[in-house]
Amino acid sequence: MADGRTPPGAGDPGPDPVGPAPAVRPFLVTAGRVAPSASDRTMPVETQVVATAEGLAELDGLAFEQHDIVAACRRPQSIAEIAARLRLHLNVVRILAEDLRAAGQLTVHVPDTGATHDASVLRRLIEGLRAIPDSRGVLRDTD
Repeated sequence: MADGRTPPGAGDPGPDPVGPAPAVRPFLVTAGRVAPSASDRTMPVETQVVATAEGLAELDGLAFEQHDIVAACRRPQSIAEIAARLRLHLNVVRILAEDLRAAGQLTVHVPDTGATHDASVLRRLIEGLRAIPDSRGVLRDTD
C-alpha cells in the first residue's frame, strides 16, 4: 500500500488453521485422567492414528478436542503431530486418542518396538535425510 502497510494477503501464509492455544487446563479436558487406559500403558509419540468412517460420520457430535483430533486424522498422523498441530498437551492427545479408539472413531497403529530401537533404522533414516537436496539443490555432506 502507499502508506507503507502491507496489503492483506501479501506475503501472509494465510490464517492459522488451528487458532490460538486453548485456555482450558489439560486435566479438565481429560476429566483428571493421566493415563489413557486402565493398563497405564501410554502410546508412543510415533503411534499413527487415522479416523474411521464412523468417526468421520459422528464428527459433529463430538466434544471440542475430540472433534479436532478426528478431523485432523482424515490422513494418518502421529500422536506427536496431532499434539503439535492442535496445540494440545501430548498426554491429553494420548488419552483422548485412546478414548476415541475405544469408541471406534479412530484406528491406532502402534509401531513395532523392536524396529524402533534398531540402530540400522536410524542409520537408514539419516542417510535418507542426507540424500534430500537443500533449497539450492545441494546435497549435505556425509560426515
